[in-house]
Amino acid sequence: MKKTAFIFPGQGAQKFGMGKDFYDALPVSREVYDKASEWLNMDVKSLCFEENDRLDITCYTQIGLLTTELAMLKAVQAKGIVPTVTAGLSLGEYAAITAAGKMSEEDAIKTIEKRGLFMQEAVPVGGAMSAIMGLDFTEVEKICAQTSGIVELANYNCPGQIVISGESEAVAVAGEAIKAAGAKRVAPLKVSGPFHSSMLKGAGEKLKAELAKVTWMDSEIPYISNTTAEIITEPSVIESLLVRQVSESVRWQQSVEQMIHMGVDTFVEIGPGKTLAGFLKRIDRSKTCINIEKIEDLDKLEALTC
Repeated sequence: MKKTAFIFPGQGAQKFGMGKDFYDALPVSREVYDKASEWLNMDVKSLCFEENDRLDITCYTQIGLLTTELAMLKAVQAKGIVPTVTAGLSLGEYAAITAAGKMSEEDAIKTIEKRGLFMQEAVPVGGAMSAIMGLDFTEVEKICAQTSGIVELANYNCPGQIVISGESEAVAVAGEAIKAAGAKRVAPLKVSGPFHSSMLKGAGEKLKAELAKVTWMDSEIPYISNTTAEIITEPSVIESLLVRQVSESVRWQQSVEQMIHMGVDTFVEIGPGKTLAGFLKRIDRSKTCINIEKIEDLDKLEALTC
């Protein structure tokens, strides 16, 4: 019997038209968009399906992407597939927690609206992020620690790909030192703030009050925390982990390694793009990743239902 993980991408995966084919063809997916529009008193369908100037703004990105991932999840679940474990990168962790049965769709979508708003409001002037390619994370950690100002590791994506975040000047200085240490590339990211750094702690504190309103649920399916890369089965710890997640590193490589240690051999990436599949190839090429971003991709799941 295959051990399967459902995994969900984070901000940056969004694109116009995402999920429209699921909405048009599947009532279970359509219901997610319609309910999200009702819960938030906004037209989530237009946000996701039509070209607009909002989808790349953090507070809207998070609504659109999470709603799309949950709509696609419904289509996957309708195939009768139950994951061994779930995980999601950054905002994708909310989809993972919902997929694990520990949070309702309504709580997830209402909370992500506030999360995006708080993160956008908390963005200080002078924040930046850069992707680092081709240097071991231990060397990057050392350089960041030796750099004056705030510069921290935001994402441990996969071997050879790390993201740093913090004050613009500190990120730039660290980037030059990282190049000198042998990195193949240091690429500034087009983002609106220094996400997953201590500069966003205020957003996490605001989010705490919203998370306190969530009804956490027991379920048999565990998920992997971004913050600790540990297996989470107890719902009482989720709230504090999601508060920390806003301003602490996303340990994606370690999360995938944890799932592989659990015996997972097949990963199902649910959401637009193939970012997580690319990371998986760099972590362990022997594992299979099935991408679900178009309705015809559901046919790839037949092997998992046999």
